[in-house]
Amino acid sequence: MTQSTELDAEDRKIITLARSARARNGVPEGAAVRDETGRTYVAGTVALESLRLSALQTAVAMAVASGAKSLEAAAVVSEAADVSDADRAAVRDLGGPATPVLLAGPDATVRARVTAG
Repeated sequence: MTQSTELDAEDRKIITLARSARARNGVPEGAAVRDETGRTYVAGTVALESLRLSALQTAVAMAVASGAKSLEAAAVVSEAADVSDADRAAVRDLGGPATPVLLAGPDATVRARVTAG
């Protein structure tokens, strides 16, 4: 287990943003990604009849749609025990296999730090 105090300020920021998106929208997951310029993109789970995206997939899509060329880091706040393969693939597609992905619980405690690879 990694305490959020062990993270740098930028990683704490994306976890806080992801947590806020989850709470504000009342969705199962919140996510945030940071692009190569330091811009952040925040999203929640999309669960429409015709479209289903995880919060992390939505955040990556928002970054792509806004012109991001790469990702520095990603964070997801969820009750899930691990980061799904589909979420890691979305981050990998834009950021590459070494991009760090943080998984935090609803209390913002980091439970896992993996790479997109």
